[in-house]
Amino acid sequence: MKNDIAHGRAVIKREIEGLAALADSLDERFARAVECMAGIKGRVIITGMGKSGHVARKIAATMASTGTPALFVHPGEASHGDLGMITKDDAVLALSNSGETAELADIIAYCKRFTIPLIAMVRRKSSMLVDAANIAMVLPDIAEACLTGAPTTSTTMMLALGDALAVALVERKGFTRNDFSVFHPGGKLGKAFTRVSDLMHTGKEMPMVKSDMLMSEVLLAVTGKRFGCAGVLDGKGKLAGVITDGDLRRHMQPKLLAMKASAVMTKKPLTIRPQALAAEALGIMNDKRITSLFIVEDGKPVGILHIHDVLRAGVA
Repeated sequence: MKNDIAHGRAVIKREIEGLAALADSLDERFARAVECMAGIKGRVIITGMGKSGHVARKIAATMASTGTPALFVHPGEASHGDLGMITKDDAVLALSNSGETAELADIIAYCKRFTIPLIAMVRRKSSMLVDAANIAMVLPDIAEACLTGAPTTSTTMMLALGDALAVALVERKGFTRNDFSVFHPGGKLGKAFTRVSDLMHTGKEMPMVKSDMLMSEVLLAVTGKRFGCAGVLDGKGKLAGVITDGDLRRHMQPKLLAMKASAVMTKKPLTIRPQALAAEALGIMNDKRITSLFIVEDGKPVGILHIHDVLRAGVA
């Protein structure tokens, strides 16, 4: 068992050495690659064979989710029709350990024929891919962590270099967390960035009454909706207050139904902006022990949110 742990640590340390060397090796070729990918009208087409292909798929997924349109194209399939996925508006990022991967030959020739920018991520400085590329990012000459020579350190460096390209493009394009959430509606991060405006009920779904309305009518408005409350509008259409079951209990008397909404409502109720995160709304409702919250813009109610809406959306 001790030997296993020692071997594991040795592999990780060797790969850390590779990453440190990679960080030190970044130069103007990296900057040119970012400039190229940021300047194209189309997508970044990422390709590679074998282990490099697996890394290429991950890089494509990372770029696509962070605002850089990207697509993985398998080099073998490219030779059988998938070259049609690559357009003159695209740039190609090709990954190869040796730089001599035979399956990349057709993609390289296609890029040259149609003047499509070709960026190489390669380990061997002297290779077919480096010679053909417009920009060649050559990985540091660090031995593989596996003594058999299986791609380990090299693929770790490729993966890290792909992340570096993706993040540099994020910074250049000004891609934000809010943009990120659009591409991740089903993920944990996407849920964390869900906005109140994405969940709120609007229009006729909102239980709204006028300040001079009799409580007999207000009760019908409250029971006709499912929020257990009603918002009270002033003469300018702004939210003057809210009537909840707590307000009804406090004003319980024989004359309650003949009273006006303005006499029963709680003035200056808690509200939230439509641009606020749903998690913020949940925090307010939990803290104040309320189940519904009006969404207000320029003093006017634009929606209402129930705590169940937030919980159903997976926000916690």
